[in-house]
Amino acid sequence: MGDGDSSTFGEQFSRLAGIMFIWSTIQQLIPQSVRLFLDKLWSKLFGFYYPYVHITFHEYTKGIYNDAYTSIATYLGSTHSGMQSTYLTGDKSEDSKSLILNLDEGQEIIDEFNGVHFLWRACKEKVEDNSSSRRGIMSGIPQEKNSYVLVFHKKYRDMVTKTYLDHVIQGGKEIELNNRQRKLYTNRSSEDWFWFGGKWNYINFHHPATFDTLAMDPLKKQEIISDLDAFKKGKAYYTKIGKAWKRGYLLHGPPGTGKSTMIAAIANYMEYDIYDLELTSVINNSELKQLLIDTRSKSIIVIEDIDCSIDLTGKRKKKEASKSEEEEMESGQEDKIDKDSKSKLTLSGVLNFIDGIWSACGQERIIIFTTNHVDKLDPALIRRGRMDMHIEMSYCKFEAFKILAKNYLDIDSHPLYGDIRQLLEGNDVRPCDVAENLMPKTNPGDGEQCLRNLIQAINAAKEETRVRGKRGTLAKRLKETFLSKSTFKKSATKV
Repeated sequence: MGDGDSSTFGEQFSRLAGIMFIWSTIQQLIPQSVRLFLDKLWSKLFGFYYPYVHITFHEYTKGIYNDAYTSIATYLGSTHSGMQSTYLTGDKSEDSKSLILNLDEGQEIIDEFNGVHFLWRACKEKVEDNSSSRRGIMSGIPQEKNSYVLVFHKKYRDMVTKTYLDHVIQGGKEIELNNRQRKLYTNRSSEDWFWFGGKWNYINFHHPATFDTLAMDPLKKQEIISDLDAFKKGKAYYTKIGKAWKRGYLLHGPPGTGKSTMIAAIANYMEYDIYDLELTSVINNSELKQLLIDTRSKSIIVIEDIDCSIDLTGKRKKKEASKSEEEEMESGQEDKIDKDSKSKLTLSGVLNFIDGIWSACGQERIIIFTTNHVDKLDPALIRRGRMDMHIEMSYCKFEAFKILAKNYLDIDSHPLYGDIRQLLEGNDVRPCDVAENLMPKTNPGDGEQCLRNLIQAINAAKEETRVRGKRGTLAKRLKETFLSKSTFKKSATKV
């Protein structure tokens, strides 16, 4: 098998199957004592002359689901191999974006690898399990026992065990990954873990944001994409330098500058799941570790507005004066916690979550923090090595505006662009405000009116800021006058 035509292998196997059928028929006519002797003799002769090896992959092994079975089923049902079969079964699960094809019972296909042909057969049999219920089915009811059988010439045993099976299983996993429906997870409170059977709740992730539609300076955007590409291809590099295969990003900037949209764009670009971690629901450091363990590889763990989640703003217990500032930053001491708070989550627990020993329990993970006030965060939390890349989500400038105008109005250039450039460069305008004014309210084709609305809105905001600034100055002067009078009265009273 392997070097000749694949049909030759099928014919040889059919002949052997015919011989075994004839032998089983003859056995019924021979006395039992003679049959036992002939069985032993037949087994030896058959094992000596029979050139093929059979490996069976059961769906369940000792009651535990066999992950290799799923990978093999996915590989064999893929276009490059499964389409050879005449009879297939189709399934559409909640976790899959498209139809899943599998070999039907008794069907065989021949797969080629490095010029060698391998035969696969799908098997199914009814079994009676009276010992206990399995897979949620009550005992005593007939159940199905599924398996795949691999048949190959014994001279290819080393190829099968060293390369071919790994090729099949890894190929199946890649197909599963590309075909899976990505999810957006959020953590449950620990009280609900038992009742709901899991630490995370999820919905399917369908956010449409991409880097093409993201309003950001193109050079900065390309820098982020290049960093993501290097991370995705960096498994060997991370192994070489002895670091866990993960990456940290800090997104900081004023509200409405697109931090959440950036997260969705990264998830779509990398094809990762998102775990939205709500720290206020986490009771202690141990619970945080358990949540980390229950996340999958190829995922993004997000903590939004981390400065507002818990007391991670650098307020700690006073240490001994002999400790240096750097030692204090990296210390594992408990952080200062509000006495009224039920959470015992500490800064040291979050630091261990990011890059401690437990952070290596999965591969290919991205951790993202977002904040509106980066200056409030403890330096130990966002230092390089934990948050590897700091991305400032700033106000909308002209290059970002052109992307929004293309997205919303399908306009590449316009005479009003010069006025808009001057207004954006001289004022702090959030991308969300620009997008709101570019969205047509009545006539979808009236792009010029939308641009005029944007100019009017920026000018109105500019005037409001100017008036507010004058009011702020007046209020400051009144406050200073009031304080001076109050101080004078107190001094007079004392006298």
